[in-house]
Amino acid sequence: MTSFGKAILEMQVDSVLKWLATLTLIVGSGVNAMGVYPAGPLILIGGGILWLTVAVIWKEWSLIVTNALMVGVAIIGLLVAHRII
Repeated sequence: MTSFGKAILEMQVDSVLKWLATLTLIVGSGVNAMGVYPAGPLILIGGGILWLTVAVIWKEWSLIVTNALMVGVAIIGLLVAHRII
């Protein structure tokens, strides 16, 4: 595959991922607001991981740091809440 073909494929993948991540965060926020636990935080973690993936593809450090920390804090919070750590 040519460099141009790879660039087009990557552009399509990141575009799909960013919208899927955004939709996931919106759904997660709604589920969280309704008090459905732990589904809300788990959905938000999924959305954060998707956005982290997009951030890595884009090599955008501000998004990488933000989403990595948010996912990490959410995971640690769930583990503490369930007395796993």
